[in-house]
Parts: sequence; C-alpha cells; structure tokens
Amino acid sequence: MASCDGCQLTLLDCEDELLAIAAAVDIVHFPEASSRLAEHGPFELCLVEGSVSTPSQLDEIRHIRAASRFLVAIGACATSGGIQALRNFADHDEFRRAVYAQPEYVDSLAQSTPISDHVKVDFELRGCPISKHQLIELVTAFLAGRRPAIRDESVCMECKRSGQVCVTVARGTPCLGPVTHAGCGALCPGYDRGCYGCYGPREQANTTSLADHARAQGMSAGELRRSFRLFTAYADAFREESERHE
Repeated sequence: MASCDGCQLTLLDCEDELLAIAAAVDIVHFPEASSRLAEHGPFELCLVEGSVSTPSQLDEIRHIRAASRFLVAIGACATSGGIQALRNFADHDEFRRAVYAQPEYVDSLAQSTPISDHVKVDFELRGCPISKHQLIELVTAFLAGRRPAIRDESVCMECKRSGQVCVTVARGTPCLGPVTHAGCGALCPGYDRGCYGCYGPREQANTTSLADHARAQGMSAGELRRSFRLFTAYADAFREESERHE
C-alpha cells in the first residue's frame, strides 16, 4: 500500500535468520526482493505494509484479504495510517492543489487509513520501521501454529530492563514512552531523547494523564498536539488526545 517500503525491507535485514526463514516458507510475492509474482493466491500468510490511500489500493486490500488465510498489518502506516495520515486533519483537496500542478490527475482518497479500517486483520506488528526480532517471532509463531509472543507493554518497561535513566523524571524531557507500545528497545531514551511514539499507543494507553502532566510541566497546547501527531497520529488514542488540544 502507501509506504516507504522500510518495514518489508526489515525481512531482508534479518541476515543470519533469513536463510532459515526462506527454507521454512515459500515466498511467492515480495517485489523488493524478487521479480517472482504470484498476486492471485491463495496465500497462507500475507504481510501487508502501508496505508490505504487510493481507490485502487482499497480494491487491492480486499482482494488480498479474500486470498489470504492470515493477514498481518506491519508497520505504522498499515496499523495507524502513518505519516501520510496527517492529511486526515486538513483539507485533502487543498493539499492536492498546493502540491500538484494538475490535481485532477491525482486519484487519491480523502483520508489515508490503516488496513483494519477496511478488512479483518489477524495481527498487527507496530513500528516505524518494525523490529526485526518481532518479525522473526511473528513468522516463527505462525509456522508453529501459536500466537506471537509479543508483549503488550510500554517503552518504559524496555527502559527499566536496560537500566536507562528516565529522561522525564531526571531531566523533564517530554516523552511518549509511558503510552507507546514497546518494540524499539527504548532507542530514543537511550540517546537521551524522549520517545516519539513510533510504535503507536499501547493498549489502554492513558494519554490524558500523560498530557496533563506535560501541561503542568509547561508544555503548550500546540506542543502537545504536535507531539501526538507524528508517525502514528491517526491511531485512535493519539488522534483523540491531539484533538483534545485543538
């Protein structure tokens, strides 16, 4: 779908594990890695990257769902609309007029939406890009016929396990770690920066409490709105919180 292709390339980044994966499955459609095309299925497991942004993509994702036993959305674009979903907060036609000399030739939907808005998704793998370790666990789990052992926890848990000092408590740095799904290994806090929410909101994320704390520490409504409108801005929890600070 609409994306940068970075998440599907994570499979190629598996390096040592890639040969074992390739030996266990028959990869029939992977344009970034092979010219082999088998677009009609049926497929046992289909990994879909990107958001639905055009009418043709809407038709395509419905065909993919019908041809797939299991469908997994991978990455921030597929699970929450991605960066391109920022257009959902503004006038779609105005954007087209500003960017394209002849906008009438641009065939796009008014909104950029996650895969689950249109078809049933069996599992979502978060991230911008996704974690190769979570991807390996996902493929292994489906081969073994079990549910993927991917924890429902926040980035704060990864900080604690790695012994990192909390940037918010120690330095007052704004951080979305308490409400963001784990998976990155607390990469940004490890470099003394706050989390940017690349993996989207974790389940039952208390964004209101975090935002209220940030306001008490001096963040403006505009700064809070922008902090929730990044890679996963159209995820329900982040979208609703950003709209609260309009």
